[in-house]
Amino acid sequence: MAGKPKLYYSKGRGRMESIRWLLAAAGVEFEEQFIETREDLQKLQKDGSLLFQQVPLVEIDGMKMVQSRAILSYIAAKYNLYGKDLKERAWIDMYVEGTTDLMGMIMILPFQPADQKENNLALITERAKTRYFPVYEKALKDHGHDYLVGNKLSWADIHVLEAILMTEECKPDILSTFPQLQAFKGRISNVPTIKKFLQPGSQRKPPPDEKYVAAVKKIFNF
Repeated sequence: MAGKPKLYYSKGRGRMESIRWLLAAAGVEFEEQFIETREDLQKLQKDGSLLFQQVPLVEIDGMKMVQSRAILSYIAAKYNLYGKDLKERAWIDMYVEGTTDLMGMIMILPFQPADQKENNLALITERAKTRYFPVYEKALKDHGHDYLVGNKLSWADIHVLEAILMTEECKPDILSTFPQLQAFKGRISNVPTIKKFLQPGSQRKPPPDEKYVAAVKKIFNF
């Protein structure tokens, strides 16, 4: 029997959080090795674990996988969360890529200068309301299914829920004009494995605070 996947990253969300979400949604238990100092990172770089000298790193099925997209695609395919054919996979990819763009804007917000945050927060809200969320709202309304692709839980649903919750941390009423997404949020949040991940005490990480931002800057030297 193969061991649990092992995740190497700093003790926060960043680019590892979507990987945690996907594994948790698939019902897969995983271990975490936190990178807490620059020396921890340099050790991984020196021992050849990091193909491109960057984390996230996930040890799974005898591989040391890097690059978020490659890791996520592998997990989605392995645990049957990647559609039934190439067309469904293409739709999942499109939804995921769009969502990733929105999440990237939110992810870097805590690391930006204070005088830029207000404008960037307004931009995140505007993009969510006019570019990203209308796409999912229309898809759910048009096909009338519970899920975004193939009427079956997929990586797209998990990723969009993560993005919704991240955006709500920036603007709590962001879904006020999106009834389909409000219902979708309720449904996907109640998938048993996801519901468990959303409970206190899970391996889900909290929003980054000043202490975490300072630690990350020190570890990654920026």
